[in-house]
Amino acid sequence: MDGTAPPARRGRKHEQVLEGAREVFMADGYQAASVDEIARRAGVSKATLYSYFPEKALLFMEVARSECARQADTALASMDDSAPPVQVLGGTARHFLGFLLSEFGQRVFRICVAESDRFPELGREFYRSGPALMRARMVAYLEAAVARGDLAIEDCQLAADQFAELCKADLFPRLVFGIDTQFSEAEIERVISGALETFMARYGPRGG
Repeated sequence: MDGTAPPARRGRKHEQVLEGAREVFMADGYQAASVDEIARRAGVSKATLYSYFPEKALLFMEVARSECARQADTALASMDDSAPPVQVLGGTARHFLGFLLSEFGQRVFRICVAESDRFPELGREFYRSGPALMRARMVAYLEAAVARGDLAIEDCQLAADQFAELCKADLFPRLVFGIDTQFSEAEIERVISGALETFMARYGPRGG
């Protein structure tokens, strides 16, 4: 697989195949996932499955892409360019952490890392389908907020990346290294509040 494969064929059983694949990938991981089991869960023949996805890697990328796109669409739909930064950034942080800390988010991240040597395009596709969309939308919001005088930022792309990293403080390292796999609402709100306070202290309107 070279990362330039054509997009998967669409058809009436496309979503059925994706749902079966999602269940198996999340239960077994990428490497151990069996095409036979995916076909069984999806209620289709292997021939039908392969007619949509000739390679397992393509199927996994489509599962990851569709879920990430859904999460990104939900987050983007809730962003209001006219709302105060604390409101928009707080909502964005909750969507971001909700996905990052979810079982699906954890599985996709670990699979992308585990398969990065053999299939580096998995990680790139995951990034393009979700995080990159959110980053671009966040940059656009920050630029609009700067134009209104709500924020004072010279490099909105850097600021968007900094905010994303602030939202990962404490929780993400504990998750990646297997120290904890679940977090309370209080722990999540603590990180979000700290991210907002730090970001606004740095980029809030001068003298505001």
